[in-house]
Amino acid sequence: MLNILRLLTFALAVAAPASAQQADAPIQKVLQEHGDIISKSSRRTIGPAIDALADSGLPAAREVLNRWQAKQMWRNEETGLYVFAEEVDSDTLRIFDVADGMEIGTVPDDDYDQLKPNSGIRGMIGAALVRFQLTDPDPAMRLQALETIARDAEAAHLQTLRGAIETEQDKAIAAAMVRLERLLTIQFAEDDADRIKAIESFAGDLGVDVRATLNPLVRTRLETTDAVPETKDVARVLSPASDALPREDAYDLLVSADFAKPRISREDKRAALVANLENGAVAGVQVATLDTEAARDIAYAVLAQQGKVEPVATEAEIDATLDKFVFFERYIAAPPAVALAAASALKSIENKVAVNQGLDLGLDALSLASIYFLAAIGLAITFGVMRVINMAHGEFIMMGAYTGYVVQQIVPDYTLSIIIALPLAFAVTFGAGVAMERLVIRWLYHRPLETLLATFGISIALQQIAKNIFGTQARPLTSPDWLDGSLIINDIVSISYIRIAIFVLALLFLGLILLVMNRTRLGLEVRAVTQNPRMAASMGINPDRINMLTFGFGSGIAGIAGVAIGLYAKVTSEMGSDYIVQSFMTVVVGGVGNIWGTLLGATLVGTLQKGIEFLNPSNTLAAQTYMILFIILFIQFRPRGIIALKGRAAEA
Repeated sequence: MLNILRLLTFALAVAAPASAQQADAPIQKVLQEHGDIISKSSRRTIGPAIDALADSGLPAAREVLNRWQAKQMWRNEETGLYVFAEEVDSDTLRIFDVADGMEIGTVPDDDYDQLKPNSGIRGMIGAALVRFQLTDPDPAMRLQALETIARDAEAAHLQTLRGAIETEQDKAIAAAMVRLERLLTIQFAEDDADRIKAIESFAGDLGVDVRATLNPLVRTRLETTDAVPETKDVARVLSPASDALPREDAYDLLVSADFAKPRISREDKRAALVANLENGAVAGVQVATLDTEAARDIAYAVLAQQGKVEPVATEAEIDATLDKFVFFERYIAAPPAVALAAASALKSIENKVAVNQGLDLGLDALSLASIYFLAAIGLAITFGVMRVINMAHGEFIMMGAYTGYVVQQIVPDYTLSIIIALPLAFAVTFGAGVAMERLVIRWLYHRPLETLLATFGISIALQQIAKNIFGTQARPLTSPDWLDGSLIINDIVSISYIRIAIFVLALLFLGLILLVMNRTRLGLEVRAVTQNPRMAASMGINPDRINMLTFGFGSGIAGIAGVAIGLYAKVTSEMGSDYIVQSFMTVVVGGVGNIWGTLLGATLVGTLQKGIEFLNPSNTLAAQTYMILFIILFIQFRPRGIIALKGRAAEA
């Protein structure tokens, strides 16, 4: 008996609500007023119900829209009242009052229908929720609302956004709101003067959103008449047979407007003439005389008069017809004044885009020049002092990059590992350079061909050793987190932080090399040996020692360049091959053995390569080819480079 009472009590608890629902709550009345269209749940008719909720000003409206969008709204079939609900199990719902969110109780789901808005209705609800999000206390929510409006703007958002601007306290968000308001004004404002004022405010603005807003306003339609209209909506007059309006397209427009007879291709005309060939003549015209286009036009016209072919325009008729008409483009997407303002703003934007593209190209060229300078300066010093063509210079770059990789395997802190790798790469490649000079190079002085072959063989051997140690796959040399990303000046001009770091490193090494060469005894002796080895030897300088240190110093700089290059390029056994050609070109163009010449040569080569790539971006190999051709022509006029050695140094 006790168990029966317990079951009965539980059943009554499930069947009866825990608290009474507020049937006369204002939010419930709004829902009831639009109950029919809410129940039908059609995207075409649901708009008034969503707008009524959004415009009601009721505190519960936002939560109702959120729950509706999330499919958590249910309707009582008997009373027609709406509730929030969550499923307890397959047959039971826990329901909540839409007015205050208080739990009503647990009920069977038999008497309730779930509102299931489709994706279109959910999108409309999302647009309505933006109005609430614009005044949300959370700044992140307000920014999200701006992104939502920008992604799917509607005319109704304009007034809402203007109201939100007046109450916004955050300056950054307020600026974003003002910008978006001007964009919406361009799209949806009814007053053309307001639209034009908003358009003019964006003159020279490089934002992609501005161009995306203005471009639809200058859409045109190609039209033709016998005279240019005097209206202001004419964008431009076109000439047939121009790049903007090919002759065939112009005549096709006349044919489509029933202003001219259709034309026929030469192949179809020839086929029609051949099909009507009888006894060596076409329409009484001997085949031997049909050797010009005009003669074939006459024969075809006779066939058309006889009804054997369809009448078409001859070439002469096409030209005559085109001369009778004027072709022009008419603005069709906006009133003339608005379209003209948009076209003017786009023109100013295009001019500024061109300037910024040039600036961006200059930054790219400067960045590439700094890389080439780091890669070539060691080679320039070595070649200038010793007159040795070191084909293994690229492999010293590779050794420096692999040194950085090994250090990162031991030191997990990327910043600390790079700080350690730079001097260590110099030490490793300095030692390798000294060993190479002692074991090979010093036996081959004044024998350039043998030196070239020997260093080329050493480069192959070093590549194979690297493959045996590290494998053929590219190894990562990871940059620190503070070098991730780019310095973004605007939507067009940007440069990665890694390239900025390489540029700064190149400047530091330029200063260091100038300091060593001009302010130290080693630099003095290097300059003396460069200018006149015999005279330097007679003054007590050991040229053999200077050659060894110079070769090691140049190799060490190449190792540091390898660490820098490895931060953004692939680290493989063959990475040096990608820079050896550019290094030699930099040295040859700048002037052998001259630091400033190497700097100018790197700038010239980097600028030239980026310029050619800009003109032909789909073919980087062509850029390399054209650059080599330019270098060949350049050295015909300045065989000793931009800054040539003078005096006895040039004769050595």
